[in-house]
Amino acid sequence: MQLTKHTDYAFRVLIYLAGLEGQKTTILTITEAFDISKTHLMKVVNALVNKGWIQSLRGKNGGIKLGVAASEISLRAVVEYMENTLDPINCESPMCRISGACLLKPILVDAQNQYLDYLGNFSIEDLINQNTTQVLKIYP
Repeated sequence: MQLTKHTDYAFRVLIYLAGLEGQKTTILTITEAFDISKTHLMKVVNALVNKGWIQSLRGKNGGIKLGVAASEISLRAVVEYMENTLDPINCESPMCRISGACLLKPILVDAQNQYLDYLGNFSIEDLINQNTTQVLKIYP
């Protein structure tokens, strides 16, 4: 399974914010830290705000920060929320002539479920260590 850039950027934002330990930052700071499009990142941050994982504060002293503890955000939940589809293979478009007899899709679904179950054992908090916080000091 290859994750979309939307999910990749969601992980980057959540890790970045978790490493700041409650401090606020801006979308512009994160775009500069990761060299990614501000427009694209704004969409990702908006989705994370709507989920409640990020808190957005407007005004002169505004910014963004985690809205919940990093330990409450499982990696599985991020993937499931950010990905448009988790269907590992599309047998309908174009229609596959062997879809009724083929065993590929159930095997891929089982493998994907094992992958998601494994991700469920970890949270954003598990991704933060001294090295992470050291790197984040470069991009306050």
